[in-house]
Amino acid sequence: MAAAAAVVTPAGLEDGVSRSRGEGSGEVVVERGPGAAYHMFVVMEDLVEKLKLLHYEEELLRKSNLKPPSRHYFALPTNPGEQFYMFCTLAAWLINRAGRPFEQPQEYDDPNATISNILSELRSFGRTADFPPSKLKSGYGEHVCYVLDCLAEEALKYIGFTWKRPTYPLEELEEETVPEDDAELTLNKVDEEFVEEETDSEENFIDLNVLKAQTYRLDMNESAKQEDILESTTDAAEWSLEVERVLPQLKVTIRTDNKDWRIHVDQMHQHKSGIESALKETKGFLDKLHNEISRTLEKIGSREKYINNQLEHLVQEYRAAQAQLSEARERYQQGNGGVTERTRLLSEVTEELEKVKQEMEEKGSSMTDGAPLVKIKQSLTKLKQETVQMDIRIGVVEHTLLQSKLKEKSNMTRDMHATIIPESAIGSY
Repeated sequence: MAAAAAVVTPAGLEDGVSRSRGEGSGEVVVERGPGAAYHMFVVMEDLVEKLKLLHYEEELLRKSNLKPPSRHYFALPTNPGEQFYMFCTLAAWLINRAGRPFEQPQEYDDPNATISNILSELRSFGRTADFPPSKLKSGYGEHVCYVLDCLAEEALKYIGFTWKRPTYPLEELEEETVPEDDAELTLNKVDEEFVEEETDSEENFIDLNVLKAQTYRLDMNESAKQEDILESTTDAAEWSLEVERVLPQLKVTIRTDNKDWRIHVDQMHQHKSGIESALKETKGFLDKLHNEISRTLEKIGSREKYINNQLEHLVQEYRAAQAQLSEARERYQQGNGGVTERTRLLSEVTEELEKVKQEMEEKGSSMTDGAPLVKIKQSLTKLKQETVQMDIRIGVVEHTLLQSKLKEKSNMTRDMHATIIPESAIGSY
């Protein structure tokens, strides 16, 4: 299989893209040609060929049970999640094939970390990646094709692959069949007839060298003699009839060979003459069109100058109005900022006021409520009752204590006056 090397350029510098510098701004303006939108399809086809050269079908797809991507898989959006997983898997495999250790990403890995690791490996190879990493999250697009193509080239360099000249298969050209005509003779037919005549008339064979020698001697002898001028005795009418009869048989047709370089040279001369004749006619029309376009551009330029001169005061008024509008917008922004700050302060004050009102309502409700007074009165009544009961108990205790004191005093006095106390009295006591 013969393959041609693809020209890969960094992202943003694709084929069909030109750069020009804006007037007075210093910024670089990127002008994308009409074919730049289809450049990623070409890069994707080259990427598929390079992956086949790296035997990715046997070493990656069969081991990972993946479907082979189509020729425009990463150029068109089909399934972003599946395309992103396929992109990460191919990028990791290509980095490993390029001689760098890289872990195979899993399905639940962080996509931002995976993309940053892939871009860091790409930059380590000396490739540029001047685009945001978010361009690779979708799993398709020109940046995805560019990254995979660069990694495939690095893998081919690592394994020592070199592009060779393409070998074209030999095409067998069909020979043009010339219809045979009885009145036309071809060179092959003349040769065949000549061979047949030689085989049929071997007895009358004459050596050419002998014939040349005899003719030479006759010419020498005739030149020595001075003879009169020879005159033909054949009738002109009979000669013409014989010429007309033999003329069709004297016509020889030579078959054209398409591989003959003379035919190609003749065709080149014919095409050149046709181009020159067409150029003469077209040049006049193009010159006329050029003159008309030049006159039209001059009219447009003069009309623009006239309009600019006529509308100069309006342009100045417009610029002044723009300046006033910008100043008014600035004042509005400043006033809007002050209103926002004051609104925030008002909300804070309103919250504090609500809290104070709530506290006042709670205190007012507690002051107008009579339940605590009723409870206090009930408590006082209960305390009075308990106090009366305690006084009665205290009186009873005091009375009992007084009786016991009096009894003890009487006993002491009786003991003092009685010297002998009978036993019976003691027992009864």
